[in-house]
Amino acid sequence: MTCSSCELIAVGALAVVFLYISHTARYYAKFITFMVGSTIFATVLPPFGLLKYPVKDYRIALLPAWACKCLLALMGLTYEVRGHHNIDRKKGGVVLINHQSGIDLVVLAHLWPILGRATVVAKKAILYAFPFGTGAWLWGTLFIDRRNRNDALNRLNKECDAIEQRGNKILMFPEGTRSQEEKLLPFKKGPFHLAIQSQSMIQPVVVSKYHFLNAKQKYFERGHNIISVLPEISCKGLTKDDLPNLMEKTQKLMQAHYEEISRESLRFNPHLTVY
Repeated sequence: MTCSSCELIAVGALAVVFLYISHTARYYAKFITFMVGSTIFATVLPPFGLLKYPVKDYRIALLPAWACKCLLALMGLTYEVRGHHNIDRKKGGVVLINHQSGIDLVVLAHLWPILGRATVVAKKAILYAFPFGTGAWLWGTLFIDRRNRNDALNRLNKECDAIEQRGNKILMFPEGTRSQEEKLLPFKKGPFHLAIQSQSMIQPVVVSKYHFLNAKQKYFERGHNIISVLPEISCKGLTKDDLPNLMEKTQKLMQAHYEEISRESLRFNPHLTVY
């Protein structure tokens, strides 16, 4: 064995020890792995979907979604999806998910195969994040410019026909930004306008608190998480006058369930109470 080989082995061993000891090093290493892996999956795998499905077909994302779930599982994260019986794959509507981190991409990966014809709403800047944005465009992501409220509303309103006629489900993060606090952030009005205008339904989806992740303290550990699909809330017969009550009802429902499953999730992850 040459000296250079010995040096490489020593450096590798030191890196492993450093990652084991330093939660900050693990935090950055895992996030970089996640971002690089997601970008590769969004670049390499959609063309295989194009061999079978047309451009902007949600099924193009099925293979990248599977790969994303496998990657997170290798990183020590497991997800349990509950409430399958609450899903009507043929019915369109607005699916609302609480937003905690960029890791939420794996939540979409778990939901994508079971919801039916799905489309996710994302900020327009992601479209230009090549090559990930190109892959997201191929599977039909709806990109909106949040700085231009009228344009965003117009693009969302065009989705009403897709909800009514094709049974599309529009996946949205109603808080509008990421948060790992104990309380969900106030919901934006856009998703509720869309549900009322399309006279469809709202499907709340609640993800347990990410006890395994903390951006401030820089830790990213292994953990078990719960994704709970709640019964749909019908918007048939509702008008814009009902919007405040609908928002309040939905937020209270999701907040209560978030607290419940977050407590349960922590019991599954006793090793995380040290943080």
